[in-house]
Amino acid sequence: MTQTITFDSVRPAESVGRDRLLLVGGILAGPLFVGSALVQGLTRDGYDFRRHPVSVLSTGDLGWIQIATFLVTGLLTIGAARALRRVEPGGSAWLPRLVTLYGIGLMAAGVFSADPADGFPAGTPRGAGQISWHGGLHFLAAALAFVALIVATVLLARRAARSGHRVRAGLSLLVGAFFAVAWVAMIVRPGPLTMIGFGLGVTAGWAWLTGTLVAAVRGATR
Repeated sequence: MTQTITFDSVRPAESVGRDRLLLVGGILAGPLFVGSALVQGLTRDGYDFRRHPVSVLSTGDLGWIQIATFLVTGLLTIGAARALRRVEPGGSAWLPRLVTLYGIGLMAAGVFSADPADGFPAGTPRGAGQISWHGGLHFLAAALAFVALIVATVLLARRAARSGHRVRAGLSLLVGAFFAVAWVAMIVRPGPLTMIGFGLGVTAGWAWLTGTLVAAVRGATR
């Protein structure tokens, strides 16, 4: 009688190390984005978190800082998504794809910068102002990123619930719902409260992604 022996596929140490590095890069993307926005928002003349989305920081003489922030964090996110696909071969293929779309949306938001609006940069007339072609594309890029991240939170919540991780599922779903509600509220009724809420929603989204990638790194080192 013959017996078939199967061997588990073992990834080369170099590949594992590269994927860990990409995941760590993705983990750093969130703190980098949020930290950059906070420093710029607190130091740039005319910016007000109660009136302005982070996107308008990409305008003016120092706009290159936020543009670079979009590009770098987007690239780090895409790299982490590629590693996520390899370190979780049994997981859903859609989660890495959605994280990739989020990164692409971030990079596109950097390429197509927002328009000056509502008194920022300093000297800009108050009010929404006119939307240029690149400003319109910026909004489309942001929408792509936001939808991808929201769907990703729901997808992970569903997977976690099926695995019996109810707390993780609940937190993931809560983040996605909060992000979606805050985004819609800012669009429907812009104002100090909804603008602050949207900023918190974006921060929560980054925190969710950071936590997801931290869990992936732990799984890759086992």
